[in-house]
Amino acid sequence: MSSTIRITKEFNFETGHALYGYDGLCKNVHGHSYKLAVTVKGQPINDPTNVKHGMVIDFSDLKKIVREEIVLPFDHATVLNATTPHKELAEEMEQRGHKVLQVNYQPTSEMMVIDFAQKIKARLPKNISLVALKLRETETSFAEWLAEEQA
Repeated sequence: MSSTIRITKEFNFETGHALYGYDGLCKNVHGHSYKLAVTVKGQPINDPTNVKHGMVIDFSDLKKIVREEIVLPFDHATVLNATTPHKELAEEMEQRGHKVLQVNYQPTSEMMVIDFAQKIKARLPKNISLVALKLRETETSFAEWLAEEQA
């Protein structure tokens, strides 16, 4: 009997950012306590001799991927759009010893979740699919990426 099962692992990290050209307070450098939920799907391993028997993917394997691709680079970093004049701010901060990530997009939750999906999908085993990401920026605001809605 084979069934497709979804599993989710959640992660927390602290990240600063600023939105270049924005007409509100978020144009200023500020930070968030992000919460990221990563949902993948696959069929549980049906092999009693496999140490991962009964698992879609070992949670620790999923954790390793997300930590390396997302949590470690983004945690306690300031994310700035290097395709804008914020590139100069990023370089100044880096020269002063700050952890800065220069990205080629506006670092909104929406754009970050697209970036995260690409990074995670590239690292998943072939038999595991990324289903959804939910990136919570505040207690009341989040962005979602759903595989079923991608072109």
